[in-house]
Amino acid sequence: MKVGEKARGRLILLGVGGLFLLGVLVGGLDCVDRREDGMWFIAQGGAGAFAFATDFLNTNLLKSGSFGELMPLAVQNGTVMVSSFKSAGPANEVGTLMCGLAGMMNVIAVLDVLHRPYRSLKKDATE
Repeated sequence: MKVGEKARGRLILLGVGGLFLLGVLVGGLDCVDRREDGMWFIAQGGAGAFAFATDFLNTNLLKSGSFGELMPLAVQNGTVMVSSFKSAGPANEVGTLMCGLAGMMNVIAVLDVLHRPYRSLKKDATE
């Protein structure tokens, strides 16, 4: 299926990618986390490779201790080791939200692209 709107596709890529990148810059790499924020990752996963690459980097750089040191954090059931680069508070929440919105925006753009050939066929049939 070929829709033929390359400029529109570039604008969608710029919008989705820019919103996702801005969300990661505001909230840090750990605002995209498949294990800790599973429900948010469903929305963020709509951004495709952006979300999965960021989650991979979060898991392999921050959570493994390869980048920064791991520090103990006391929780109810014991102690958990977290990265010294883990963001918290409103900045992390805003970043998580922006990445989720980027994913949902991308899903809407894909649905619109899939619906366009149907609309053009319907328009040709009425003429």
